[in-house]
Amino acid sequence: MNIIIETMPPYRIAYFREIGPYGKNNARTMGKLKEWAKSNHLFNEESIIFGIAQDNPETTKPENCRYDTCIVISNDFTVTDSFVNESIIVGGKYAVFIIDHTAEAVQKAWLDIFPALTAQGYQFDVARPIIERYVVKMVNNHQCEICVPVY
Repeated sequence: MNIIIETMPPYRIAYFREIGPYGKNNARTMGKLKEWAKSNHLFNEESIIFGIAQDNPETTKPENCRYDTCIVISNDFTVTDSFVNESIIVGGKYAVFIIDHTAEAVQKAWLDIFPALTAQGYQFDVARPIIERYVVKMVNNHQCEICVPVY
């Protein structure tokens, strides 16, 4: 498994939160975010979208799991819709894994990531979330990235 080490900058984001079991509902929320982003002229070839699972389904009941679907916004953009949240993604050092954008590849990646990090001497930084990163150019080529905070 190839690992790219990257220092990610902090990003200001707008996001929609889904609460419930991870899976199909996350895709629905992604669609809602894209519709909102398009209507606000935020979605284009340069857009960066993140998916962030906020909870570990091994320790959190499925009905309480939180998944945030986010888009990077500029500092001068004002979020006016009450149903849209905003926050900052903390930057820092990340191990980036490029994978096929399929359910099977994502599932396999989750099994392979931690052994690969350990084998290369990196430790998972539990203070920051793991981020799925979707850049339009990569998604058009059926790929996405899983970014794991490390130190």
